[in-house]
Amino acid sequence: MADPAGYDILLKGGHVICPASGIDGTFDVAIRDGRIAAVEPTILPSGAAEVIDVSGKLVLPGMIDTHGHVYQYVTGRFGLNPDMVGVDSGVTTVIDQGGPSCMTLPGFRKFIAEPSDTRVYAFLSAYLVGGLEGHYYPNLYSPECVDIDATVRSAIANRDLVRGIKGHAEIGGFARWGIRVMEMAAEIARRAELPLYVHFGTLWGLPESGANGEDADTILERVIPLLKEGDVLAHPFTRHPGGFVNQQGEVHHVIRAALDRGLKVDVGHGSHFSYRLAKKAISAGVVPHTLGADMHGYNTHVPPPAGTPAEHYDDENHPFKGQARFSLTQAMSSMMALGLSLADVVPMVTSNPAQMIGLTDRIGALKVGYAADVSVLDDHRGRFLLRDNEDTRVIAERLLTPAFCLRAGKRFDARAPILPQAVAA
Repeated sequence: MADPAGYDILLKGGHVICPASGIDGTFDVAIRDGRIAAVEPTILPSGAAEVIDVSGKLVLPGMIDTHGHVYQYVTGRFGLNPDMVGVDSGVTTVIDQGGPSCMTLPGFRKFIAEPSDTRVYAFLSAYLVGGLEGHYYPNLYSPECVDIDATVRSAIANRDLVRGIKGHAEIGGFARWGIRVMEMAAEIARRAELPLYVHFGTLWGLPESGANGEDADTILERVIPLLKEGDVLAHPFTRHPGGFVNQQGEVHHVIRAALDRGLKVDVGHGSHFSYRLAKKAISAGVVPHTLGADMHGYNTHVPPPAGTPAEHYDDENHPFKGQARFSLTQAMSSMMALGLSLADVVPMVTSNPAQMIGLTDRIGALKVGYAADVSVLDDHRGRFLLRDNEDTRVIAERLLTPAFCLRAGKRFDARAPILPQAVAA
């Protein structure tokens, strides 16, 4: 038994799962000075300053959301408060996907990453404008609005914060500019020696001239040869054309070979997610490597900042439309409802994203000496109704919800107003 003397917090009796350490069972976790001090089957409670009974709960390494939009205000209605998405939702690390650019990264560092209680990283946008109200202004994302040299310099000079590059491969952009923007994004990622995270599935509407000879079902096979090992294919289960399942309802033939050569898959849940198409892809052996919630101001029902568009011109049909509330833990529950096990899902939000961003030496694990980033979840059993934005409904027999998290040993209860409520089936 470990000596409790000097421990600040003792998490007692939880079901601890740490894929990086090979732990899956009932353990106690001790915290001292904001770091993991011990993980043992039994640690005597006497002498610990605070003992928290977590019996019946899941105790995981601090969860990492690989797809956030948290450049609040600068990205208009898109950007959410990072702590609302992060620690107040039981998530200790959020990776912003494409909010800051080489021009706006200093502001992201100063006003988002540094003051937030949540650990925040960024995948730098390949575009000079970053993640602005792009659905309104697609021409801001043209090849003329990409500066390869400047973006590479910014990424290299900010290695502590920038852990990858964000690009888009979808029919609206291809109809306007072909593959050139994706070629530029891939060059940035290669030169910066960072992973490229690629959005697949319709994002911008077609121009007035139509598809201009482009076919959404050919985008994957044209883009994948540009990518390197460790690059990330996002939105595999999108309900929009251009994802892993083609318009004939078949999983694209290039996916298996892409995974075999080391490309990774991130769920990027969001309002793109489709249970119907996820079932097809998972049945074909497509198991995601990481799981991002992809929450933003168009799908999480938060008031728009003053002066930004209150609604889209095609509000009923735009691809960001959100009907069903979700969160990272709800996305985990969705994966289990689709047949994956808890043991499959936990690495998607812990050790695998830490690997994706090259930080396995400090986060994504409950190891002695690591920062005490810990997520504690309630594991409900019963029958719960989940639905997606196609209004496909599934019954989950297991529903995960956040109870609280520790970020460097400081406790944050799960109180975010955007968290979905359990719906009994």
